[in-house]
Amino acid sequence: MLIKQPHSDVISDKSQIIFGELGTLTTRLAQNEIELKKAQSVRYDVFCEEFSARKDIKPNSHLEQEQHDLICDHLIVLENSNPKEPKTIGTQRFLVKSTSDKHLKFRSQTEFDLEALAAKHPDKRFMELGRSCILENYRSKRTMELMWQGTWFYAVQNKVDVMTGCASFYAKSVEEIKLALGFLSTLTSQDPKWQIKPTVKNAISIKQFEHLIDDPKKAIRYLPPLIKGYLRLGAFFSDSIVIDEEFGTIDIAVILPVANINPRYVNYYGAEATKHRKTT
Repeated sequence: MLIKQPHSDVISDKSQIIFGELGTLTTRLAQNEIELKKAQSVRYDVFCEEFSARKDIKPNSHLEQEQHDLICDHLIVLENSNPKEPKTIGTQRFLVKSTSDKHLKFRSQTEFDLEALAAKHPDKRFMELGRSCILENYRSKRTMELMWQGTWFYAVQNKVDVMTGCASFYAKSVEEIKLALGFLSTLTSQDPKWQIKPTVKNAISIKQFEHLIDDPKKAIRYLPPLIKGYLRLGAFFSDSIVIDEEFGTIDIAVILPVANINPRYVNYYGAEATKHRKTT
């Protein structure tokens, strides 16, 4: 049974295409229900086992899954040391929509008003990134680079204008990450068209931590790798955070207009995402 991909109108009929290759690693979309479950198993190992999220999941299920999986495309990273049995070691979920796509809702809408943000830009196509994770033993710069390659290839092929979603801190309290939050508070957009508001009452403003920043380099050390990646690309962030009780994380919204991406990275991966793709 093939996974439904109603939103990916550019490449959904070419799901077997390889997005990128790097050594024994390859990345592409999950092609069927079996591959989707392997991606959900990776999510279970990372989110539920390693970081103790989703207490509602039965331990014997070994799958972290939810309703939004059915309307998203799923990027997978495969380790192919044994070509007959490639191992899924990483995954990320994509949802592409325009303002006119009323039947699709962003998953992050439960925390931040991405729908309102998209409505401010009716001419732009948004891509929500979510459930990004890599198994601990494979969590390297090499694997992360290939995942970005796959993400960029998908965005280019789907003519995406804005990447967005939530990024998480795995912290027990806001106090633990106040330096990082203070630093991120300086990277919020001043343009009302790019500001994003929370949809929950328990949101916390990060502007209160701005005065703590006396050494940006020190603050950056407290940022998770995913947020550092967005930072290098040229993203900006919401001016508030939301505590996700279900996942045990502290979440911040990320907004990355493609036009704002650091030219260094566009040149590195290629305007058509050809960096790690074999062409004939």
